[in-house]
Amino acid sequence: MASEAIHYDVLIVGAGNAACTAALSALEQKVSVGMLEKASKKDRGGNSALTGHMRFVFHGVEDLRPLIRNATEAELQSLIDRLPRRTEEDSWDEVMRVTNNQSDEDLLQVHVTESRNTVHWLAENGQDWVPSIGAQALGDNIVMMNGGGYGMQQRYYQVLEKRGLKMYYDTSALELMQDSQGRVTGVVALTPNGIQTFTAKAVILACGSFESNPEMRARYLGPGWDMVRIRGVPFNTGDGLKMAMDIGAMPYGSWTTCHASPQDINVPAYTVPSSHALAGGDSMDRYVYPYSIMVNSNGERFADEGEDTRGRTYAKMGRAILTQPGGVAFQILDAKARKLNLYPSNYAKATGAKANTLEKLAEELDINAANFVRTVRDFNAAIQPGEFNPDRYKLDGKCTAGITPRKSNYSLSIEEPPFEGWAVRCGMTFTFGGMKVDAKTAQMQHVAGRPIAGLYAAGEMVGGLWVGNYASGSGMMAGATYGRIAGREAALAALT
Repeated sequence: MASEAIHYDVLIVGAGNAACTAALSALEQKVSVGMLEKASKKDRGGNSALTGHMRFVFHGVEDLRPLIRNATEAELQSLIDRLPRRTEEDSWDEVMRVTNNQSDEDLLQVHVTESRNTVHWLAENGQDWVPSIGAQALGDNIVMMNGGGYGMQQRYYQVLEKRGLKMYYDTSALELMQDSQGRVTGVVALTPNGIQTFTAKAVILACGSFESNPEMRARYLGPGWDMVRIRGVPFNTGDGLKMAMDIGAMPYGSWTTCHASPQDINVPAYTVPSSHALAGGDSMDRYVYPYSIMVNSNGERFADEGEDTRGRTYAKMGRAILTQPGGVAFQILDAKARKLNLYPSNYAKATGAKANTLEKLAEELDINAANFVRTVRDFNAAIQPGEFNPDRYKLDGKCTAGITPRKSNYSLSIEEPPFEGWAVRCGMTFTFGGMKVDAKTAQMQHVAGRPIAGLYAAGEMVGGLWVGNYASGSGMMAGATYGRIAGREAALAALT
């Protein structure tokens, strides 16, 4: 062990969105702050560098104006025309809707009431947004971070480095240190130069969930999850969760569910920020499914593709795909999808096939042809009267009747050649289980029912908000909100 410890008032483990907001918030209290990042400098930022949205409350154009620099009033109005508002009540109802009323109400109340304040605070600290277009166009957020998550992270680092933050790269946290009273006093970490002790008056764990750990995936999520591919970085192996539980922190939330979405069948095992940036931020997301039918290799539908808007269903659709034979499914559309411009731009590189007959498409995709043709014909016959409207912000009610599973919205017949099919698999982003924190302070709680002095959490380390599903951009927003709270509270604790 290194002979001399390195000391900070506040020590943060992680370097993604939640960690950076915690650092910004702590620095506002004029304390010294250090940050440990498991990745290299080139690949810093975690999954936050690979995303694009924050889902926040806004009441009108006046809430967007501070976020989008150099936008004209006409451009701002065009955004509001698409989605006039997302109120606190809307946000609360939406989260409860997608989690089957299982979200922790105390955590959710803070998430809902503080999101607007948090994005405005971020704008004051160098962040900015742009209209949501291009490959993200199937989402239901009207703005995205300028430069996506990668751009957002680079702006964080520029501001933090100017304000004196010290970052340690290629540094893996191993264990939490405590004094005789149980107060957390620092972290033991593995650095490029060996074992190093970092002491601190308060520690914030913001180092993600356990999605990159096959053993933990199998243990908590069940059979098949150990082999799933990761729509994110390889560094989130549950280190913070294990360190916290080792000193008696209370696990909380849904440890058996996760964010899992439809990805190209050739999605890599994981993605690092540098390769994502070099690829121009182009993703392997395959989110046209609300307007398609999805079938398995037996030619059978298995889910309600139009149950809700894409932003409220995509994070659970991967689980449905994983349960199919071979963990594979196919998104099927006809020529109308091209005429209606339903495909996001990243489908130009999607893995799939095109054919002038359903039988030929089935052959190209290795789908049971007889079942597939029957499925398509039954689906077409089941579509009810009404207008198809692919509005990503609201449902059109264009449904089916008399078939199982039902399709609740966006039912578009598949009868006009050429037909196209896209091969997809489950891609996992993060796990929903985490640690129990005080909703107002982000202080971690002990299994004995009391707070753990000197220990705070933010980001996906916090359990209880998401259960089975979540809404697009909500994780980034909660990470920023609780990062800000954790940074402030940890700094105030350090000062006292």
